[in-house]
Amino acid sequence: MRKLLNNTYLASGYLSGLSILMITLLIVAQVVGRLFGFIVPSAEDFAVYSLASATFFGLAYTFHEGGHIRVTLAIKSLPPKVRRFQEGAILIFATLLTAFMAFYMVHLAWESYEFEEVSYGYIPIPLWMPQVPVALGSIMFAIAVADDLICMLMGKAPKYMQHEDEELSLDNDLGGEV
Repeated sequence: MRKLLNNTYLASGYLSGLSILMITLLIVAQVVGRLFGFIVPSAEDFAVYSLASATFFGLAYTFHEGGHIRVTLAIKSLPPKVRRFQEGAILIFATLLTAFMAFYMVHLAWESYEFEEVSYGYIPIPLWMPQVPVALGSIMFAIAVADDLICMLMGKAPKYMQHEDEELSLDNDLGGEV
């Protein structure tokens, strides 16, 4: 199960990178098109959809790798039992919040599909198409947060804390210079 979850987070990161590559290709096509006197219809719309995909697909991978910004100045000074309780409470809240977000992102995509909503650009795109990657990214993020909550409830350190500990030891090895 652990390998499946890790591969899911990695796939999410690759999908985020692929979305960024799509943005790059769209911008290059638009620049080259202007040089030769043609436009790429709805390029801005597709770039925005790709940006949303990149953002939401990147959430699970970044969380799993400990890349989200955390202010640890105050929590580092807490006693271990208090810190563990605080981390657990935050993970419970984050799990509920991300599950709520994932549910409503799926609901939004489903409603757009049901009501046949389309974009207003040159090329009318059914809105459920760009909303599905956002919903999938939200689901993956909710799974990543719930995964760390389960790890903490089982007595293990969440993955993001393992990365923080690695950074702290690296920081101490370098004498505080990073």
